[in-house]
Amino acid sequence: MGQLEDMAMFVRVVDAGSITRAAEQLDIAKSAVSRRLKELETRIGTQLLSRTTRKSNLTAAGAHYYQQAKTILDKVDVLNEQTSGAPTTVEGTLKMTAPLSFGLMHLNTVIHDYANQHPNLTFELDFSDRQANLIEEGYELAIRIGELKDSSYQAKRLTPIRSVICASPEYLRKMGTPKVIKDLKHHRVLQYSLSKHNHLELTDTQRQTHILSMNSKMKVNNGDFLLDMAIKGHGIVFLPTFIVYKTLARGELVPILQNYRLPVSNAYAVYPNNRFLSQRCRLLIDLIVERFGDNPYWDELY
Repeated sequence: MGQLEDMAMFVRVVDAGSITRAAEQLDIAKSAVSRRLKELETRIGTQLLSRTTRKSNLTAAGAHYYQQAKTILDKVDVLNEQTSGAPTTVEGTLKMTAPLSFGLMHLNTVIHDYANQHPNLTFELDFSDRQANLIEEGYELAIRIGELKDSSYQAKRLTPIRSVICASPEYLRKMGTPKVIKDLKHHRVLQYSLSKHNHLELTDTQRQTHILSMNSKMKVNNGDFLLDMAIKGHGIVFLPTFIVYKTLARGELVPILQNYRLPVSNAYAVYPNNRFLSQRCRLLIDLIVERFGDNPYWDELY
């Protein structure tokens, strides 16, 4: 292996947080990673990592080398993509994470088409509502919905995410249809439990803001389960239209309190800060933006 390969291995170990985790991400033996790091340290004549059985910490020299190595590797990647006069082949492994419901309902066709366009590309996809640590877990791309606060990530907006208040016709026949926000105090509410807030902010037609504190009958960490409970008549639900649009179109749920609007959030493509974004990621992001846009199809079908 050459120095660039060993340099890339060193950066992977630092990003992953340990030799063991880097070896798992690369699917190679831990001993092979350790050997290549030792060869790199021998070549440059200084220790880059202080190793323990559970973690590897950067030395002062290692911290400086890490920053410079990332810059060099990013420039090499850009150079490799731009130098060839022939069309660049999109290849390698795209390791991405995305929210469960959004991924299963809306990314399947996108990934199908993208895989057909680039047959040399392989995929590692994790559809989960948990917030994965992209650097530690080796993801180069994530789809995130809602607020973004982690300054170690960069983000590109993909599409707006709108929400709707709805309930089943059966539930509304039994409990009545709320006309104004204060009526919700007498109703059963189904809540997405991964939300950081126990209140909702709604805006009326006069653009006045109303804060609703939720006393939920049921809290669930999955939007599809909440949808099913709402269809079965267990209460009123606040869900993104990308989850509920087909159910509304079929009349299994009906929108209520339509004089009020929930805040519009966004879906983002998120990737580690100060890292080269590979062509395979850039092209996929472009395809998602093209397919969904500012008026995604799920907002037009109910």
